[in-house]
Amino acid sequence: MASKKKPTFSAVSSRSGGSLTPWLGIAFIVILLDQITKITITRMFSLGEEKPITGFFNLVLAYNKGAAFNFLSDQSGWQRYLFAGIAIAAVCFIIYLLRKHAGQRTFCWALALIMGGALGNLIDRIAHGHVIDFLDFYWRGLQHFPAFNIADTAISIGAFLFIVDELRRVNKH
Repeated sequence: MASKKKPTFSAVSSRSGGSLTPWLGIAFIVILLDQITKITITRMFSLGEEKPITGFFNLVLAYNKGAAFNFLSDQSGWQRYLFAGIAIAAVCFIIYLLRKHAGQRTFCWALALIMGGALGNLIDRIAHGHVIDFLDFYWRGLQHFPAFNIADTAISIGAFLFIVDELRRVNKH
């Protein structure tokens, strides 16, 4: 009598042999840190309230109805759905890329950070109709850089890693 193997749990894997689990885990950590910091700031601050931390950095509660650098924030509200749709499409595409290239570490780190940031901001858009920003950097005597959050930071680091990975790939050929 032949013995049958019982199916065992295994991490979600891709055709390239790598697992999606670490990349999804990184995205989840970004979302968790992003949402915890946003909840904390909204409980401690009122809209527009600033707390100086250093001579170039404040904590401030700001709402962004637009995209990066408040792009389209002055519109009537349709941009909420546009940016939510873009985020959903981006996450779907990122999951496809992670499945296809799960073994490429730098590339997948970049994608996981971008995906976590996109989902963190998507949660805000769905729950509040705007993104909660609170990190305010400035240079004395000059204007403040637009406020941002942990999700935006993850997206920026992911974009930087993506560029580094592409430059390394190009230089190999």
